[in-house]
Amino acid sequence: MPIHFRNTPVSEPFTFDSIGNHWVQEHTSRPKGYPLCHYLQSEKGSGRITIQGKEYLLLEGEGVLITPFIQHSYGKETEEWLTLFATFTGTIESSIPRLLGNRPFIFIGKEQGAEIASFISGIVKKYENPPMDVKALSADCYRLLMFLADGIYTHDLLEDSLYQRYVAPVIREIETNYHSELTVQKLSRQVYISPQYLSRLFHRFLGCSAYEYLTIYRINKAKEYLLTNPRTEVQDIAHKVGFADASHFISIFRKITGVTPLGFRKLN
Repeated sequence: MPIHFRNTPVSEPFTFDSIGNHWVQEHTSRPKGYPLCHYLQSEKGSGRITIQGKEYLLLEGEGVLITPFIQHSYGKETEEWLTLFATFTGTIESSIPRLLGNRPFIFIGKEQGAEIASFISGIVKKYENPPMDVKALSADCYRLLMFLADGIYTHDLLEDSLYQRYVAPVIREIETNYHSELTVQKLSRQVYISPQYLSRLFHRFLGCSAYEYLTIYRINKAKEYLLTNPRTEVQDIAHKVGFADASHFISIFRKITGVTPLGFRKLN
């Protein structure tokens, strides 16, 4: 039952506060939620989780990411319930909910769960072979968060006709062409509705406007470039993620993350 806790001061933009797998899961109740964003996945057996008063069954291979201070509890449904988990912190941990689409919780299916399990297993092995490379660990943490962010399309959304008809195509367009000159007006025209109605639908399903989603997606892509391409100039990254003006990009980046792009890079 390997479990590892952070034992150094938080100095990286993103890092794990704890991480583990093969854990014999006991009943847990958090009426005031947990102070950090955390992920829980059924590794063997299944469990029943209650989030904000609503029950869900977490089958083997399925997971859930819960943002801070969301009321929840969980316990085993089968005789044996083994889980894997990760909790997230960092110098800019306040940006994590936005990074995750501002949803209070995100369910992860078995296919994506299998990849997450493999990824977490690799990280746990790194902890078992010190000394740890804190910068590499921070990059791993960010990549896992990005991977989890792909799970915002929950079963409820997949079954909603309005989401499928209007929101899903716009999200696909943003994810494919975020580097292009996209605007809410252009995006709304592609699905034959008004910009105002498109933003109302985004608020309904994702908790943010279409413009906010586009902006946050671009900033998250910029973070990825900053982490993986340390020699690329900030103005080039701005253009790569769809900002024509580097100054505007820096201003928006700081507004969302609390630091400038160069500050983010230095932190990492």
